[in-house]
Amino acid sequence: MKLTRRDALRSALGLGTGAAVALGAQVATASPKEPKSSAQAPIGLLYDATRCIGCKACVIHCQQANGLEPDTELSGGLHLMPTDLSCKTKNIIKLYQAPDSEEHSFIKRQCMHCAEPACASGCPFHALEKDPVTGIVGWDGSKCIGCRYCEIVCPFEIPKFEWDKFNPKVVKCELCRHLLADGKEQPACTACCPTGAVLFGKREDLLADAKGRIEASPGKYFEERVYGEHEAGGTQVLYLSGVAFEKLGLPKLPTQSLPEYANRYHRMIYQWMALPAAIYVGMAAVIQRRFKKHDEEAQAIEEAGGPRDQL
Repeated sequence: MKLTRRDALRSALGLGTGAAVALGAQVATASPKEPKSSAQAPIGLLYDATRCIGCKACVIHCQQANGLEPDTELSGGLHLMPTDLSCKTKNIIKLYQAPDSEEHSFIKRQCMHCAEPACASGCPFHALEKDPVTGIVGWDGSKCIGCRYCEIVCPFEIPKFEWDKFNPKVVKCELCRHLLADGKEQPACTACCPTGAVLFGKREDLLADAKGRIEASPGKYFEERVYGEHEAGGTQVLYLSGVAFEKLGLPKLPTQSLPEYANRYHRMIYQWMALPAAIYVGMAAVIQRRFKKHDEEAQAIEEAGGPRDQL
């Protein structure tokens, strides 16, 4: 049977209509991945910068507890001396010094274990996931494809990639979950802190402790607030400081989490896609009805002995 131009056009229109209907159904029901809810009993850290003496005992014990290769580049290979978080350093103590005054402060940096982590939301294969009970954001190497999207989306710039390894890992603090699973009471960093500058416990208890310190010492802490209580939807690592948080490298963030923020705009995109899809489906239905009418007329002419019309 010879395929006419009209038959080909009708077939293409049918395929387009089917695709549009499928798209319309998807648009009507699809939604981006919802942010995961907060953990049942989130645990975390409270770091009080006013109590830190910069001894870096937590840095050393973290490196040992996690079996990390020592970062000795700055010391010429002599001893552990990291300058920032890296694939060799999950936890670091840094010093802020004001250029034009005596203002200074130490700051401890590690994964913030966000209530709604952007890294876990952005990971296409769920290699980074939040524990539903403890809230610890952990990495699963069996699911990771090395896309490094977690590095891009993290507002705190925490995850680090092992660029020099054949089988690289994404390295970040996991609150020594392997030690907790073995029965240890706390992570390595809090177990060794000589001044109690960093504490481990349930988030609600740590937050109450932090607010108690603020109330007991008016004017001591910056803006008399706890960093991490609301930033980026809330984090399980909380901070108190005598100087501005931004000066210590803690970014100023909205109270809305990044996954929630992205989710809102994704929904808007899907909703706007629904309109052109609906218009296309309607136009396709009208054209198909006209094709059907034309077919009926052509068939009547052909039965009467006339030639079959061509488009």
